[in-house]
Amino acid sequence: MSLQDVARWTHLGWDTVKSIVKADLARRFEDVPPEGVRRIGVDENYLGKKAKYVTLVVDLESGRVLWVGKGRGKEALVGFWERLRQSRTKIEAVACDMSGAYWSAINEHLPDAALVFDHFHIIKLANEKIDEIRRGLQRTLELTGQKFIKGTRYLLLYGKENLPENKRPKLEEALAYNEPLSKAYYLKEELRQLWNQPGKAAAQKYLQEWILKAYATAIGPLKQLANTMLTHARQILSYFDYPISSGIMEGINNKIGRLTRMAYGYRDVAFLHLRIYALHESKDILTGT
Repeated sequence: MSLQDVARWTHLGWDTVKSIVKADLARRFEDVPPEGVRRIGVDENYLGKKAKYVTLVVDLESGRVLWVGKGRGKEALVGFWERLRQSRTKIEAVACDMSGAYWSAINEHLPDAALVFDHFHIIKLANEKIDEIRRGLQRTLELTGQKFIKGTRYLLLYGKENLPENKRPKLEEALAYNEPLSKAYYLKEELRQLWNQPGKAAAQKYLQEWILKAYATAIGPLKQLANTMLTHARQILSYFDYPISSGIMEGINNKIGRLTRMAYGYRDVAFLHLRIYALHESKDILTGT
C-alpha cells in the first residue's frame, strides 16, 4: 500500500503515516550490524538531482542492503567501515567495479579480503572502447560519404547470442566494411568467454592470450583496454576463487529506479535512504511510496 492509501484507510494524515513508517524503518535498519556477512558488493547509484549519488553495500548472499552512503567514492564508505569494525564481521570477498576510489578503500580496510572486479563492469568498459572506435570511424566515413556503421551503436553492445535475427545483417555489414570495428567486436565477444573457463589456470592463460591479441591490433582503445586488463589481472581472476559479481546490485538499482518513479521523487532524502534498506523485504511489509 502507498502512504496515501494507508492515510485514507486509517483516517490519519499523510504526514502522520509517513512519520510512523519512517520511525519504524529507522528502528529496524539505521544501526543494524552486518553480522554473519561474508561476501559483499559495492556500487554507486544516481538517485536524481536532489538526492544525487549514493554508495551501496549489499550482502551478495542474502541480497540485503547493508549500507547507503551519501555521495560516492571513499568518503561515502567511512560509516560502513566503523559499523563493520563494531560487528567484528570477517569479510572474505568483495565485488566492485574498477573505480580507484572504491578498491583503494577496500584494500585499506579489508586487506585480507579478496577483491573481485565485477565482470559486468569489465564488459561495459569493453563496450565503451568499441563505441570510442565506432565514433572515430563514423567521423571518417561521413567525410567520404559512406554510412555503413550508422545506427549500429546499440547492436555492438549485444552479446552475439542475444542479437535479434532481424538486426544481424545490419551488424554483419558494418563489421565487414570496417576492420577496426570488426576486430574490436570479436575481441569483446572473446573476452566474454573468459568467465566460462574451467578453472583459474585456464582463465589466466586465456586472459594472457587475449591481451596479446588486443595489443597486436595496434588499435588505441583496444591497447588501453589490454593495459587495464593486465594491470588488474589478479583482481579479475579472483572470480575463480570467489565466483561473485555485483549483478544482484543491478537488480537493486532497478528497484530503486522504480521506487523513485512511483513516488515522483522524494523531498525527504533520508526517508528514501531508509526505503532502500528495506528493498529486500517482501511486498507485505509496509514501507509506503
